[in-house]
Amino acid sequence: MTKTMRSMAVLAATVCLAGSMGFAESGEAIYKANCQSCHGSTGTPSAGIAKMMGVKPAAEYKTSEKDQIESVKNGKGKMKAFAGKLSDEQIKDAVTYFRTLK
Repeated sequence: MTKTMRSMAVLAATVCLAGSMGFAESGEAIYKANCQSCHGSTGTPSAGIAKMMGVKPAAEYKTSEKDQIESVKNGKGKMKAFAGKLSDEQIKDAVTYFRTLK
């Protein structure tokens, strides 16, 4: 009986953990929903956006991850701030994904 109860508790914990992880957004999904329209799906903006907004290809950003996170949070140049719209974790995940596009 004790072994069965223990097994059920482990199963319940596993199901709860797996369920909560299934709802977590990936950095790629956050990037696609919030950043891709200006920065491009591959990190290269369209020529029109690049000229109008001053957006560079991902490979040309030489700033640190910390600086990029601050830019996304607080806005920079013509980019609006995402603080309040995205959580700190979501911003970090989106920046981490963006940095892989280099």
